[in-house]
Amino acid sequence: MVVLDGLSAPRDLPMGCVHGTPWFVREVGTRLLAAAEAAAVPLDDALASVIREVNDLHRGTCALDGGAVPATTVTMLRESGEQLDYLVLSDSVLLLDGPDGCTVLTDKRVDDVAGDQLAAALALPGGTAEQAALVSILVTAQREVRNRPGGYWVASTEPEAARHAITGSVPRSSVHRAALLTDGATRLVDTFGELTWPELLDVLQGDGPAALIERTRRTEAGDPVGERWPRFKCSDDATAVCRTFATV
Repeated sequence: MVVLDGLSAPRDLPMGCVHGTPWFVREVGTRLLAAAEAAAVPLDDALASVIREVNDLHRGTCALDGGAVPATTVTMLRESGEQLDYLVLSDSVLLLDGPDGCTVLTDKRVDDVAGDQLAAALALPGGTAEQAALVSILVTAQREVRNRPGGYWVASTEPEAARHAITGSVPRSSVHRAALLTDGATRLVDTFGELTWPELLDVLQGDGPAALIERTRRTEAGDPVGERWPRFKCSDDATAVCRTFATV
């Protein structure tokens, strides 16, 4: 399973790629599914290889030597015999739930950069021109440290980013259910505090992703400008995938 979440880019900032973020996410996602089929290939190797392949598609048409290029988070879970392999790059979330509890895997290093710009943007009502201007300042500062030591890492044009992902393997028997979620689908837990992670999994398992996202939209609609829960968008793109595993 693979879930990607393309990074939004303010329209007033330059973009060195003529293809756009949706194209980039589609190319990376499609190629990752194929590259990860071979159980012998580590997931970070698969991701690094795919980034190189997509870089080749840009050549001759796009400027890849700056920070103004498409980027995406990556979350992967692969069943390999009696084990599960995983990879998490940037701030999407992987949940692994089993007899020993729920493990939450995510990479929040982006929140550790440009802190002053982040706080300034979140202090203003969402959707306003004033906030949009500060978001552009924030994204500009984040681009300066994207995929660099001391900054944060995301899938873009630097294959080395794959080496900074959270990776590992666990026995399949230790996981009863798992979920891959973009940050727009985790808000009921990490932004609004309405659910715990196990409760979010209960909603996914019992009612499905559409029900989780519908509930998220209702809560968002009650605070459209982020007065109670500061954020950059009333609603964010939300994707959730849930998988259950048979127990012996």
